[in-house]
Amino acid sequence: MITVVGGVYHEHCMSPRWREIYGSAGRAATALARMTAEVELHTYADEAVSTVLAQRGALENFKTVVTEASQSAGFSYVHGLSSPVIYQPLASLQAINVSAEKVVRFGMIEGDAIVHATHAVYDPQHSTKPQSFSANGSTADHLAIILNRYEAELYLGVSCQTVEELATDVAKAEGAEVVVIKMGPMGALVFDQGHITRVPAFYTERVYKIGSGDNFVAHFAYGWLEAGLSPHDAAEAASRATAYFCQNQGFASPRRLREFQPSPLVVSTRFQDGFRPKVYLAGPFFSLAQLWLVEEVRNTLLAMGLRVFSPYHDVGHGLAADVVHKDVEAIHECELMFAIGDGLDSGTVFEIGYAKALRKPVVMYTENESEENKKMMEGTDCVLCDDFVTAIYRLVWEAAAL
Repeated sequence: MITVVGGVYHEHCMSPRWREIYGSAGRAATALARMTAEVELHTYADEAVSTVLAQRGALENFKTVVTEASQSAGFSYVHGLSSPVIYQPLASLQAINVSAEKVVRFGMIEGDAIVHATHAVYDPQHSTKPQSFSANGSTADHLAIILNRYEAELYLGVSCQTVEELATDVAKAEGAEVVVIKMGPMGALVFDQGHITRVPAFYTERVYKIGSGDNFVAHFAYGWLEAGLSPHDAAEAASRATAYFCQNQGFASPRRLREFQPSPLVVSTRFQDGFRPKVYLAGPFFSLAQLWLVEEVRNTLLAMGLRVFSPYHDVGHGLAADVVHKDVEAIHECELMFAIGDGLDSGTVFEIGYAKALRKPVVMYTENESEENKKMMEGTDCVLCDDFVTAIYRLVWEAAAL
């Protein structure tokens, strides 16, 4: 039996369209059940969410133990990489107490979980102030902590350390046997009682982001707690299963995972050593909608750690004699291009052609243009994406390979 404790929330995303009830714990329970694990889910839920969980538990074959809440929380996204609007109860709820042999614990926004376990996997799930596993009195004889590098720095209150140092210090601070630090296209670092290894991230044709981290935690827990894998092998299996989730926007079964054979992402040595390519952001910026999208792409790429040249931000509007040579010079200086293609703006089409003539990689995001209108871009090996999050990730993967 694997006991999962954490939040179950309403989720709404504008693009791609998504309206469901999952949250970290709800998603992990389904992911584990699909792998044929025996699962018990502990969470807060209002009457409507309790009904959904009861039905899903019966369908997916997991048990639910609900602590009543007057209203369940919710997350609303514009897209899978946007900061969500969070709807949560005003009052914090009484902590859920769990004692079990194998526990997966997620941080929650409406309450807390005090865990006593033989083996525990913990994901703090907080983007500003991750809570220590033991801060609320939780204990585990064998503890694994999973978080990304940014969360690890917040966890310790330090920055500018190597990822190896971060993992070692988190392990010392918590008395954890295992620490897994996720590193985007560079995969994940696994600290296992002083021994450090890395596992790759995997290529997918599409990237559905919401809940992918929950899926990683669930599959790591399955491998480490249920299948008897080493932390390294459990993390690699979790990375593959997460690629399946991102590709298919769904949960993997053991058979599906055996059939799914993604390729590891290619990451250059200089990218691993800290080099970050500069991206030329091509796209029209003549209306509010166009400006919003340019701003969204720029901010997202910067948050991913890349450098960005944006004609709107770095040059601005002006006469051809004032702006064109600056833009062309920037295309020469940048290593790759992200192009917003809807509308087939003449300036953007020219910039794409110029970049391809210089043999620069180009990722083009376009949802509404015909195959005929995209023919030249497709024929010159531009990466064409009709999904915003996928386009961003494909650009990051292209950058990582340079």
